[in-house]
Amino acid sequence: MPLSSSSPLPDTSRPSVREVFLVFLQLGLTSFGGPAAHLGYFREAFVVQRRWLGEQAYADLVALCQFLPGPASSQVGMGLGLMRAGYGGALAAWAGFTLPSAILLVLAAQGLVHWGSAVPPGLLHGLHLAAIAVILQAVWSMGKAFCRGPVQLALMLAATLVVMGWGAHWAGWVIVMLALVGVAGVLLLRSGSTGAAGSLRVPVGSRAAVGWLMLFAALLALSVMTWTGQAAQLLAAFYRTGSLVFGGGHVVLPLLEGELVQRGWVEAPVFLAGYGLAQAVPGPLFTFAAFLGATMQSAPTGWTGASLALLAIFLPAFLLVAGALPFWERWRHLRWLRSALQGINAAVVGLLLAALLQQGAASLHQWADLLVTGLALWLLMRLRWAPWLVVLVSALAGWASSVLLPVA
Repeated sequence: MPLSSSSPLPDTSRPSVREVFLVFLQLGLTSFGGPAAHLGYFREAFVVQRRWLGEQAYADLVALCQFLPGPASSQVGMGLGLMRAGYGGALAAWAGFTLPSAILLVLAAQGLVHWGSAVPPGLLHGLHLAAIAVILQAVWSMGKAFCRGPVQLALMLAATLVVMGWGAHWAGWVIVMLALVGVAGVLLLRSGSTGAAGSLRVPVGSRAAVGWLMLFAALLALSVMTWTGQAAQLLAAFYRTGSLVFGGGHVVLPLLEGELVQRGWVEAPVFLAGYGLAQAVPGPLFTFAAFLGATMQSAPTGWTGASLALLAIFLPAFLLVAGALPFWERWRHLRWLRSALQGINAAVVGLLLAALLQQGAASLHQWADLLVTGLALWLLMRLRWAPWLVVLVSALAGWASSVLLPVA
């Protein structure tokens, strides 16, 4: 679809990696609200204000990143940086948007590790309850979007049962399950029209793009192999997770819980507290990986563990964006590929539902917990409060309930 006559022309001035970094750093410090809000901030910053690209090109980039596994808003940022200033621009966009929240979460993790005993237990429990409310909101909104028919509902329930009964016993189970539901989507679902395509100008040749995609696949294959050494296992676990997150950043919760908590690398209360804290910082939810890397029970941990986890979980996002952008205008019209994605998106709702059931059973101990969770959900979905404010209120409510109604 061509741009309207009133649409601003794209800015064709000389690109600057420094410019890309500074703009994304500002966004990384101020972009609260989750992926959907991030995409709105990006449109205002790069289409309306700076005119780095037109409306249709931005819409096409967003469509690609919604289609690929990984953190959609971060991938859009990488794509914008790549289109503006090449590979250096992609790195600058990722660093500027990601590092503020990652640093905040590592500092919080270090504080929890060293001074966690000084934090009132009720305060941490309130973070757990806020996380449950956030997961419930995600299940509801994603379920409405991705489970609109009986086939999608069946795939969602099947994925839930697989996770509840088998998911923790084999590291490659997610790959097998997503492949199977993708095939089911091709056989049982029909995709609608893709609409008109725009034009994305990308400074990546077809040969280089194929190389990035082959590297992504090779690393994914290596990540499901058995490795010795904690550092290699950490890198494999986070790379595998970053490669398999379809449907939104919240899906990292069940995947990382299976990778880390089930292996005893991170304690369950710390894991859920970190997930709650991740809602209270700006930037991408995937920076939760930095918190987890910093709280590992054994080395590498601290800043080293955080750095390895952060790089490993975001690396697939870059490889996929750099590899797919040059081919997107052809791929987006393949109906079988879109049908497969419909099935996969329904299954990831099942992953999230399983996480909700597991975390709810672990954290909801008394009627006051239900009240605090209900309050958080009401603030999120009815009053539409900012997530960071809901997390703060939930933490205080958890602390207050522990003082007024201590568990016997």
